Amino acid sequence: MRLTLNRYNNLTQRLVTGFIGAGLVIYASYFSEWTYFVVFLVICCLSILEFYRLTGLDGMLPLKYIGTLNAILIFVLSFFVEKGICTPSLYFILFPSIALIFLIKLYKKEKKPFTNIAYTLLGIIYVGLPFALLNISVYADGGYNYQIIIGILLLLWASDTGGYIAGVLFGRTKLFERVSPKKSWEGMVGSFILAMVIATFLGKYFDVMTWYHWYLVAVIMVVAGTYGDLVESLFKRSIEIKDSGSSLPGHGGFLDRFDGLLISIPFIVFLLKIFIF
Repeated sequence: MRLTLNRYNNLTQRLVTGFIGAGLVIYASYFSEWTYFVVFLVICCLSILEFYRLTGLDGMLPLKYIGTLNAILIFVLSFFVEKGICTPSLYFILFPSIALIFLIKLYKKEKKPFTNIAYTLLGIIYVGLPFALLNISVYADGGYNYQIIIGILLLLWASDTGGYIAGVLFGRTKLFERVSPKKSWEGMVGSFILAMVIATFLGKYFDVMTWYHWYLVAVIMVVAGTYGDLVESLFKRSIEIKDSGSSLPGHGGFLDRFDGLLISIPFIVFLLKIFIF
């Protein structure tokens, strides 16, 4: 599949991969909470493994498998707790599980063990925790609600797509040139416009929240999502690579595709749990 797509230009690859990937994720989220769980568990796992692979390119030696297992544990626990299968007290499993990272590094001969510990923990916090918070958001209404996750994803993709199109066609004024030379204010305006269009659609057809709540989520997605993109650009710039991977033709890797979600979802969950539900 990837070899076939590589024959086409970047825009065509983005469109084909985007439609297939979006269709799969939306269908899984709509079909049942368990298909949602499986798909996002896989995405979480692949994303954090990608993160650890990239830190390895910079000479770091994180405990990628232990870190990945901890990220998976956080994701699984958050889902089961929100679903009501287990009690929140099981979160205490995380403390000894994370402490093992320090104990394991104690027995490894490395020049900078605490730097590698820090990168291991960073992967859990930067990638694993946001995906766990996604579980809290989809259960914010008291039970699993596909409208919340699909709405968040549509706003994420609208922000990315609007920014990409406006940036390519009209991008002149640099947004944060030191970190991302291609990002522009015009692109951010495009993100905002398309996200507002999708928020209008969600306010009309998705009744889990009122129309102005969807607008608030859209604003968070555009602003925090843009910063999420810049944060990942800073990370890639620090290890001198262009894309986080090649798993998604035309989009790069999983971190390239979900970087906006990683930073925006903590703010969205805060909005949902404190002010809406």
